[in-house]
Amino acid sequence: MYIDLVVLIILLLVVIFLFRRFSSFVYAVAIVDIFLRILTFIKDHCGLPDVSALIDKYIPESIIAIIGRYTSGIIYTILIWIFIIIMIIFEFYIIKFFIKKKKV
Repeated sequence: MYIDLVVLIILLLVVIFLFRRFSSFVYAVAIVDIFLRILTFIKDHCGLPDVSALIDKYIPESIIAIIGRYTSGIIYTILIWIFIIIMIIFEFYIIKFFIKKKKV
């Protein structure tokens, strides 16, 4: 039922309390979203129907799918824009990392 939302919130709270940095939160959101998208790809391209059914039943497609499942209207729009801003910040961190690595 709400297990995907609860797990996502618990993961993000653990990251916030353990690392206490905004960049750690951004990385955690990106890692969770990428992981969910990889599992969705496996579900869609796996030849095993049992594995596909298991992933389809218990694992959401992405963080956007979780947001879409539990919200609607203006709250949905606000949360999606927050997610997009977090992903833009993640891209900034990745680009900054590669530029810094290039100088070394």
